Amino acid sequence: MYDRNSRPSWRREADADSGSESQPLLSSDASRGSRRSFVGVGGIIFDSETSDFETGRSYADKQPLVFANQYQYRNKAPLRTAGSRDGFAAPGAGAPPLGGLRGGSGGDNGEGGATPYRYYTQLPPRELDTAALLGGQKPSATSPVFVPYLAQGVSEEAKQSSLVTIFAVWNTIMGTSLLAMPWGLERAGLLGGLLLIVGMGGLCLYTTFRVLSVHRLHAASHDVEVPELCRRLLGRWAELLARVFSLVVLLGAVIVYWILMSNFLFHSVDYIHDEVTGASPIRSDNMSKIFTPVKCHLLTGTENVSELSVTAPEDPAALAEQDTFRQWWNLESNVPIYLVLIMAPLMNFKSATFFTKFNSLGTLSVLYLLIFILVKSSAWGVNLNIHDVMSEHYSPLFKMSFPATSGMLALSYFIHNIIISIVKNNRHQENNGRDLSIAYVLVTITYAVIGGVFYIGFPLAKSCIKDNLLNNFESWDPMTVAARAFLFFQLVTVFPLVAFMLRSQICTMFLGHSWPGRLPVLMINSVFIVLCVLFAIYLPRFGTIIRFTGAISGLVYIFLLPVLLHLASLQRQGKLTKLTTILHMIIPVIGMANLIAQFFVSDE
Repeated sequence: MYDRNSRPSWRREADADSGSESQPLLSSDASRGSRRSFVGVGGIIFDSETSDFETGRSYADKQPLVFANQYQYRNKAPLRTAGSRDGFAAPGAGAPPLGGLRGGSGGDNGEGGATPYRYYTQLPPRELDTAALLGGQKPSATSPVFVPYLAQGVSEEAKQSSLVTIFAVWNTIMGTSLLAMPWGLERAGLLGGLLLIVGMGGLCLYTTFRVLSVHRLHAASHDVEVPELCRRLLGRWAELLARVFSLVVLLGAVIVYWILMSNFLFHSVDYIHDEVTGASPIRSDNMSKIFTPVKCHLLTGTENVSELSVTAPEDPAALAEQDTFRQWWNLESNVPIYLVLIMAPLMNFKSATFFTKFNSLGTLSVLYLLIFILVKSSAWGVNLNIHDVMSEHYSPLFKMSFPATSGMLALSYFIHNIIISIVKNNRHQENNGRDLSIAYVLVTITYAVIGGVFYIGFPLAKSCIKDNLLNNFESWDPMTVAARAFLFFQLVTVFPLVAFMLRSQICTMFLGHSWPGRLPVLMINSVFIVLCVLFAIYLPRFGTIIRFTGAISGLVYIFLLPVLLHLASLQRQGKLTKLTTILHMIIPVIGMANLIAQFFVSDE
């Protein structure tokens, strides 16, 4: 029997180093923690950073790769697996022989001999490198926008069911873009917006399914991501295109997060200030006269644009104090800068493992927003008129500004660059297409319900609906206060993850390592912060950023690369026809038209 404590004479104990990084990002797929980790709708939450093989490493685990071409194992030791107690298990029936491998000097000797190279290719990584884990991927979230999904290989016992896969996809697709769904319906018209939600959902489902189909046919392992598929089937240019536009999505995410966090922080502190000082808001003409405190940034019934002004009672001392407070606490000038004090320390961790513990907040935020909208809409009732143009509640069925909605939806359904990482842990791989379809149907229903119910019930003119639906409510509304505080905490925990993935990919692409050192990391994070602050001050338009980000990244990841991968796959199989090519090339044309149209529509 193979003795795992044996060591050849040429191997010193002092040299028994794995050669991996000293600080792992996440636990390996051989980790005890991985097997008992909580697997939920937000993905996998790891509770351990320690490998089983840190104590009592096996003989094969201690050998250096440098000897792979010099020595052979003659004892026919069985391959090591993560599920074996002593680190080894006999290969099952039909397993390939250990010989015949590149790098071995005696692979075809007929005796089943194997080189150390064979063992190392079968060993799970003791410590994962950041670049290997996150290369070419984007958050759950982003979430898109976005709750990032951090996935890694797991043992067979830890494979997830179809139900978990469905809700993982559902939760990962949806994010803070939910806040913009009513605004999307306002931009496209009620019927046009609902048709776009369904149509864009179906198109994104098709292209996502094509990515999975190509991966199943041409990927040598589950670890092959979209950029590598592009390199294998299309060439180096396609791989670079995929990686660059994955960075575009992440960059758009961090900017959107900063804008939203600044908004939530401003209104939360504003509420606390009013409660402490006793300042009471005065109801204005452009505020709903029902109990629910709804406001409009437009003066209803006029063509003038004016911001709502909520002031304290007419007391000179109170007004002076209010003016001083507004001078130092202003959303358009200094609040985005104050946010640096909170977020900058959280961006400089070498490992982002801690923040994955809060992934489940994405599901809770979706549920709270759904309850929030249903409660508010039930108080409003139905306020919709599709016939009387002079009515305050008039709503056209279609509007020519619909490209703003299609651009936003391209980002709202975006999951293409991490879908492989999510479904590879599905216990029944043959059900991936079905599970993906169910998840997209759930997402489409959620978008339609949240957008449609809010839009139909909104008690003021539909043109008053903001790209962030919470901006239609006063700071002192209790449910709105809770929503902003909850979402602020969620984004504070998600932002470091997205910034971490963006930084890791940039460092890996240009510096060759995910952690090039403290100083380069500080410099890169400083650039991120400056960009976010500038956007939050000079272009704090949530809707503008998500529709342009969606249109730009969607052109590549939704409309172009999946189609080219599918056509290249068909060509290799000898199944490509002219009709198939023509029909599929219509999809990139739609994506290009969607991007160009963004420059000819406005947010209001």
